[in-house]
Amino acid sequence: MTGIDPDEYARKLAAESLADDDPTAWFERLYSQARDGAAVVPWDVAEPQYILAEWASARPLDGTGRRALIVGTGLGRDAEFVAGFGFDTTAFDISRSAVDEARKRHAGSAVHYRQADLLDPPAEWTHAFDFVVESLTVQALPDPPRRQAIAQVPRLIAPGGTLLVAAAGRADDAPPEPGPPWPLVRAEIEAFASDGVEPVLIEELRNPGPPPSLRWRAEFRRPV
Repeated sequence: MTGIDPDEYARKLAAESLADDDPTAWFERLYSQARDGAAVVPWDVAEPQYILAEWASARPLDGTGRRALIVGTGLGRDAEFVAGFGFDTTAFDISRSAVDEARKRHAGSAVHYRQADLLDPPAEWTHAFDFVVESLTVQALPDPPRRQAIAQVPRLIAPGGTLLVAAAGRADDAPPEPGPPWPLVRAEIEAFASDGVEPVLIEELRNPGPPPSLRWRAEFRRPV
């Protein structure tokens, strides 16, 4: 694909999906076109998401005998990073093409790549994972169905488990931006504390730019 900004093209696909009243359909369209060389996935980079990587580097993270879940895994960069700490890692995406490409890129990986829908996750995942990563996925959804997606995430955390959320942010008094992404306000980050899950730390990560930006890094935990 030449002459087309990847972010703008992703927004075009998202707008078409919203017009069709199917706010998640654009993910499969983008990944399948990228597979065929007709599009570029804007977030297809080699390194794990920096908010996750910085958080992991600041603590002794040992996944031995523990299960991890990556929400909206895309092409698998965060899943492979988390699996490197010894977690039995499951990573899912609503896009079949994304899952197929992640398996292809990481042939021989121990990560369990699955196609699944965050809005209707498998019942056996309820309270099943010791570490859940929600990195930049909910921000790719308008509202609706964003609130439904946020409510589903904490239900995946096992007793004693941790949830890490990374997202683009906006101030409460800032006007909504055309998306995707649709940056989250603080109340939306705080809404991950549901289903008995409690907030541990909510950080505002500010980049003076240009252009200036706000990112959220939030940690939650389900009591034992």
